[in-house]
Amino acid sequence: MEQQRNLLFILLLCAAMFLFWDWNSDKANALKEAENAAVASLNQEINDKSDISNTVTIKSDNLELTVNLKGGDVIDAKLLKIKQYQDKDDPFHLLMTNNKFLYQAQSGLAGKDGIDNQFRPEFTAAQNEFLLKDGENTVVANLVYEKDGVTYTKKYSINKDSYVVNVSYDIQNNSEKDLNLCFYGQLKQTCDDSYLKNDTGFGMVASAYRGTAYSTDDTRYEKATLDDINDDLKLNVATKNGWVAMIQHYFVSSWIGSGDDIGNVIYSSPAEKNTAAIIGIRTNNISIKAGENKTIGSKLWLGPKEQDALSQVAKNLDLTVDYGWLWFISIPLFKILNFIHGIVNNWGFAIILLTLVVRGVMFPLTKAQYTSMAKMRLLQPKLMEIKEKFKDDRQKIGAETMKLYKAEKVNPLGGCLPLLIQMPIFIALYWTLMESTELRQSSFILWITDLSVKDPYFVLPILYGVSMFLLQKMSPTPITDPIQRKVFMAMPFIFTFMFCTFPAGLTLYWLISNCFTIFQQVIIFRSLEKRGLSMKKA
Repeated sequence: MEQQRNLLFILLLCAAMFLFWDWNSDKANALKEAENAAVASLNQEINDKSDISNTVTIKSDNLELTVNLKGGDVIDAKLLKIKQYQDKDDPFHLLMTNNKFLYQAQSGLAGKDGIDNQFRPEFTAAQNEFLLKDGENTVVANLVYEKDGVTYTKKYSINKDSYVVNVSYDIQNNSEKDLNLCFYGQLKQTCDDSYLKNDTGFGMVASAYRGTAYSTDDTRYEKATLDDINDDLKLNVATKNGWVAMIQHYFVSSWIGSGDDIGNVIYSSPAEKNTAAIIGIRTNNISIKAGENKTIGSKLWLGPKEQDALSQVAKNLDLTVDYGWLWFISIPLFKILNFIHGIVNNWGFAIILLTLVVRGVMFPLTKAQYTSMAKMRLLQPKLMEIKEKFKDDRQKIGAETMKLYKAEKVNPLGGCLPLLIQMPIFIALYWTLMESTELRQSSFILWITDLSVKDPYFVLPILYGVSMFLLQKMSPTPITDPIQRKVFMAMPFIFTFMFCTFPAGLTLYWLISNCFTIFQQVIIFRSLEKRGLSMKKA
């Protein structure tokens, strides 16, 4: 019954690992509050209400932003080089504001003399559109607001071929009093994502994380769901450096801390009558003396989860490519995948070659597994004799069984331990493929035009089911119970149905893995037969 036990072990191990991952990713983010005087000095409530009035457009080669002149918030952002749908030319819609869904990148000045404390300022702009011109590397938009002898110039700057938006306030204090204020940048999003799934085509897979994340001096990467914040999770964490982000499948928006000696505070709060969530980062208070000019601001990332680019923008920002608790395995796997793609220039073929590399590396473990299973099969007659001889003495059966294992140099767990080692690698590879934004809208061959969505004709899932059926036939199991046998034989059909909803890239990986396993088994079984260790039924 060794094969039966291994099957049960695999199923239980898979269930346990995925349950652990789910618990680890969704656990409550109860955090310590910083006991810092700087936090206490920044207790003023930031007014996040921003009615849309006049707007200006800022357009680079990568981004098209719509900025509300009331407050100067980014209320709409399109990624011009990334399509919303593969068969249409519409750019991907990351930030948006309508009567059904809100997702904005807000910023302003708070603190004692902040202009955003009670009402949002009405900025003016020299023109309605700011476009990146031919031959230029940067597009700059200046929004101006004057109050009580102080001129506030809110500056948006975007470089060519970049998803980073530089947001700053140039404050010219021509008044007779000193100013005390701070800069804040926050992300605000509706908690209910039904609009995204039905209308905007975010293309999120059910298991992909959607929510907030942040990083501090003490914590590299922490997550908090929108519902957690909506349920009154109020972050209040002091940090010198850090960032806040809102994450979805393949894309991320993030405010990065000032990175200077001012210091920052990460905060969160519910909004829009508890239908939306806010996560933000603000500087500690700074003083601007009368007659003094000062500039404060931050960086805003609006774009795909490109690991190399994210790592250059801020420390640990690349961790928003969320590989889960097996990230230390997934990261090297992605580097190998990316290297292979650089050679073959096709993500589908890169997945195939990566699968072959992983399966090849684990061949010794696979061979050890089947060798152990074969030895256990040969011992079945002797084990039955022991059970029959000492059927009334369970303790004696156990002792004689272990004595037999020792004499024959057989490890009863030899078939399970290789699986235990291999399983984390397979799960890590799963999340590598799931989280790689490079696979989005990447074609393979023929009908597979997007590896990030399901096979439109279900060819890959069907082929996977066939391969799984062949594997079952090659490794016959001594299951005698008719119900268990029916369940076992139905597994290829069950998995085929499941894989019909999987992204084509993941299905391709499992198909190639099964095909290579069949090839490996042929080699291993022939080797075992030469040694007198047959895996076939007697």
